[in-house]
Amino acid sequence: MTQLIRLPDVIARTGKSRSRIYAEIETGEFPRPVKIGERAVAWPAADIDGWIAQRIAARDAGVQP
Repeated sequence: MTQLIRLPDVIARTGKSRSRIYAEIETGEFPRPVKIGERAVAWPAADIDGWIAQRIAARDAGVQP
């Protein structure tokens, strides 16, 4: 079962600000949210976890993301 998380949880998990998250979405550097209502979006938790895992793997490989 896929869990959806809202923006405050994404901010808490990533340490990024709201504006940085949306800027990186526009450049394709951050996962896009899914629409869950007329004025509401959320991110699949697996997408955020995968993004975090990529950052850790890049750090361990000595590569700048």
